[in-house]
Parts: sequence; structure tokens; C-alpha cells
Amino acid sequence: MRAEIHGHRGARGLWPENTLPGLSKTLELGVDALEFDVAVTADRKLVLTHDLHVSGVTSADTAPLVEGDPLFPYVGKPINALTLAQLRTLDVGVRLPRHPDDPFAPTQVAMPDTRMPTLGAVLGLVNAYAADGVRMHVELKSDPTRPELCIEPELFTELVLEELDRHKRLAGAAILSFDWRVLEAAAKLAPGTRRFALIEPDTLHWHGCLGDDVPAAAATAGATTISPEDVMVDEAFMAQAAAAGLDVAVWTVNSVEKAARMLDLGVAGIVTDYPDLIRDLWVSRGMEVPPGLRVPVRA
Repeated sequence: MRAEIHGHRGARGLWPENTLPGLSKTLELGVDALEFDVAVTADRKLVLTHDLHVSGVTSADTAPLVEGDPLFPYVGKPINALTLAQLRTLDVGVRLPRHPDDPFAPTQVAMPDTRMPTLGAVLGLVNAYAADGVRMHVELKSDPTRPELCIEPELFTELVLEELDRHKRLAGAAILSFDWRVLEAAAKLAPGTRRFALIEPDTLHWHGCLGDDVPAAAATAGATTISPEDVMVDEAFMAQAAAAGLDVAVWTVNSVEKAARMLDLGVAGIVTDYPDLIRDLWVSRGMEVPPGLRVPVRA
């Protein structure tokens, strides 16, 4: 069988999430898809961050951008209240000592003095690796229950699609979101681009009354793949997804045993913080693993 390995926020179990060095290491390890999160700054720049507020677990203040900046410290502030220049003062490579709430402290290599990257910088990195066989899975962080922290989803989607197209990465990308308004916008603006409907029990209410067939509702919203939390995946869910014409990419699977169960159910992709472990499972089953990459040497 053929199933894909998707590196979650790069490979956040191994290296700091949503960072250039972490994504670089993940490309060198080898994944089918590189997944990362994007939000919008106060000056309309696209930056990599999982949270709509600056997280004290993944980010640490270093110094204010200018002396007396009233928004400093930046940790805890909304991403959309800070400029790119302010956000670039943060250390997102996990400063030592580790934050007490950091679940990846035992396995993740810290990379201090790492800055929050823009989407453009990430796509430039991917182009430097000539990673044409690796799909960019861009999750747009949009929350319809907190509109004060987000820009309008169609504009957000347009900005991301334009940046992907500018770097010649649109054809090799997928748009992901828990906010299905993003999928509807992407279906209109770039119908040839893959669209992943992210779902979890806690956010199903975002989409109104879905009934018992969530995959069918996702397909109606414009999804080409459904990406559920692992606790939602069973034989019945897989049958509904197949009936809706959707592949299933399950998240976030960090044990070989659970990954094996998901493979046996027939998922098309496994999103993981530990792509090294999932690669070992692929090898044990005689499945093809994605190649590790290196930056090409130019004469």
C-alpha cells in the first residue's frame, strides 16, 4: 500500500516547531509533506506560528524592538497586534531552561537564538533544497469564534495563495484549516490546490449542525482530504470518508502501535511529531519511505 508521512510543524518532537532549522532538519530526514502553521501580523505579514497569541512555551522575549515599547513583553500578546519586526525579536528556538509546560522537552533538541520565520522565508528554504517532491501543507490559523484575532478568511487565503504562487509552490501545496471558510475560499481562488478539512471533537461546532456524516459535510465545504484527530478514526469513519470521495490524513500520531492501526484502517497519510519513528514502521512493512534531501551543490 502507499501512505504518506506528514511532518507536523516540521518534526516538533525532534526540533523546535515552525522554525527554519527545524524544517530544514525535517527535509533532510525525509517526509512526503512538510506541515506548518501560518498567521498574520499587524502589518499583514505571514509568519509561522501555531498560536494566535505568542506562546510562552515555544517563544521567549529577548528585548523590546525599541526602548519603552508599550507592547513589550511580547509573550502573551496577540500575533495580529504585533509587527513582524516585533515578533522577530522573540527566540522561538526554545531557550534554556525549558518551559515547565513543554511536552517535548525530553526529545526535542533546542536551537536557541532562532527567529520566527515568514512564509516567504520557508518557501525560499524549500526551493534551496529543490524539494519538488515534498508537498507544502500550510495550515491557516483562523478561528471563527475569535474574529478579533484573525483577518477575514478569504483575504487570509488569498495572501497565502499569492505567496505560494510567487515562489512557484502553489501546485505542490495543500491548504489546511479547522475553519472551513478557508477551504471554501481556496476552492474558489485556486481550485486545483488540495484542501484539507481539519477536524477534532472540540471544534466541530464551528461548522453548525453537521449531522452524523462529517466527511460528507467536509466535501460539501470544498475539502479534497479530511484530516481528523486520531480519536475520531474507526471503520465507520473510514467508510464515510470513502463514500464522500475523500482521503484521510490522521493527526497527530506519535506511536508506532497507533500508526500501525491507522495503516490497517487504510488512511492515506499520517501526521506525526516523530517522522523518524514512522519511517521505521514504513521500513518494517516494506513500504517506500520518502528520501532525505540535501541542498544541491552548485559548481
